[in-house]
Amino acid sequence: MLDANIKSQLQAYMANIKQPIELVPSLDDSAKASELRELLVEIAGLHDMVTLAPDADDARKPSFLIRRVGTNIGVCFAGIPLGHEFTSLVLALLQVGGHPPKVSDEVIEQVRALDGDYVFETYFSLSCQNCPDVVQALNLMSVLNPRISNVSIDGALFKAEVDGRKIMAVPSIYLNGEVFASGRMDIEQILAKLDTGAVARAAEKIAAKEPFDVLVVGGGPAGAAAAIYAARKGIRTGVVAERFGGQVLDTMGIENFISVPHTEGPKLAAQLEQHVKDYDVDIMNLQRAKKLIPASHPGGYAQVELESGATLSARTVILSTGARWRQMNVPGEDEYRNKGVAYCPHCDGPLFKGKRVSVIGGGNSGVEAAIDLAGLTAHVTLIEYDNQLRADAVLQRKLYSLPNVTVVTSALTTEVHGDGEKVIGLTYKDRNSGQSHLVELEGVFVQIGLVPNTEWLTDSIGLSDRGEIEVDHRAHTTMEGIFAAGDVTTVPYKQIVIAMGQGSTAGLSAFDYLIRLAPSEEEQAKAA
Repeated sequence: MLDANIKSQLQAYMANIKQPIELVPSLDDSAKASELRELLVEIAGLHDMVTLAPDADDARKPSFLIRRVGTNIGVCFAGIPLGHEFTSLVLALLQVGGHPPKVSDEVIEQVRALDGDYVFETYFSLSCQNCPDVVQALNLMSVLNPRISNVSIDGALFKAEVDGRKIMAVPSIYLNGEVFASGRMDIEQILAKLDTGAVARAAEKIAAKEPFDVLVVGGGPAGAAAAIYAARKGIRTGVVAERFGGQVLDTMGIENFISVPHTEGPKLAAQLEQHVKDYDVDIMNLQRAKKLIPASHPGGYAQVELESGATLSARTVILSTGARWRQMNVPGEDEYRNKGVAYCPHCDGPLFKGKRVSVIGGGNSGVEAAIDLAGLTAHVTLIEYDNQLRADAVLQRKLYSLPNVTVVTSALTTEVHGDGEKVIGLTYKDRNSGQSHLVELEGVFVQIGLVPNTEWLTDSIGLSDRGEIEVDHRAHTTMEGIFAAGDVTTVPYKQIVIAMGQGSTAGLSAFDYLIRLAPSEEEQAKAA
């Protein structure tokens, strides 16, 4: 089941198990159940504190429980957690086995203090890079608090259950039988939904912070680089971000990050965050910026108001709020989001196995999505607004070689149709003839580029006609003391390596700006 190299690595990790655990299978006579038994036997053979218990009779088969012996502390998987979920399996073994989690004491106490009974069900797909964050967060919560339980369910293996609940996007989370959330979430985001006072407490702490020399708004590659370069100069640096990692968290494979032949978005995001934490940087996560108020005079404090109600002050601000997937903005798109309209083919593609889908967009991301989906679905219709595809030639050759793909160019998607519960088709207009065409299908994957996250800056700073922040070669904006970097700016080519370089420039420019300012009255008083 596991190759020798993976087995050796797993055994090394399992050396951290401190308390005896047992693997409790619930199996049927299916081939997948045989695979799962083989996996559990191999795992039990790697450590003398891990045993394989007699079969149980859970309603979901094949499934298994990882349980701390003599307790009700455990983690349950319905399916075989390999692929992206193998890390979730490893962490579950360690945490149930008493290995301390890598989260703050504050988060641990917040989980343990939750008052109530929480029964979670988390649906995932093995190809989803967003799912492990949710699975691992809820698994950890179930280890820390005995009143919390979570079963992680492979949607592709339990298809009848997925169809019955009309799940068309992963990760999908149910709490006590009701829909709780959909999409990537970390443990702090889940806690914020469960603990209604968490937002107010966080806002109170943030509002009490002293002013920063540099405040970075946004935690993607540009923001991380800006924070590191600023902190290395020894100045007071803070990062406020809606989610650290930004758009990188939604990126499957990264093969053009120089000197790293291949990595994945969530892994790179975690490395970015850890690198920032290696310096004296105040990270304020799960905070969305609401308004930018410029300083009243050069060297004064600019302010950033947050949606939580808190306000931060800083002598310089670096804006790196990135971009998000562009929507089609047609009737039916919002109504059927996560009900057939999707934006991540890697995450949600397996839920459309054997079905008909469409990909909107003929750039690299759209063509790559169509290629991937063609291996899962019955048929893919790629719709491109331009009169030709814009993807790299090598991708186009692969696309046109696939027998179950139809490419439609010079086409404008005008409406997504549904039956009230799910997508049943879309309409597009031929831009040459003006004729409308209906395509019957079950899924629509939107891949039409990015839109900058600058709505909150409309009245405060210079923006291009595309809504991007105007910057010069030193990352200066049109407002003194305010800098910008990354996909949110007018700098061409939205690439991770470019965002990092521009973030570094912004951090250095902010420091250069600060050292050229005349000392403030407060600084003069301190010097005296």
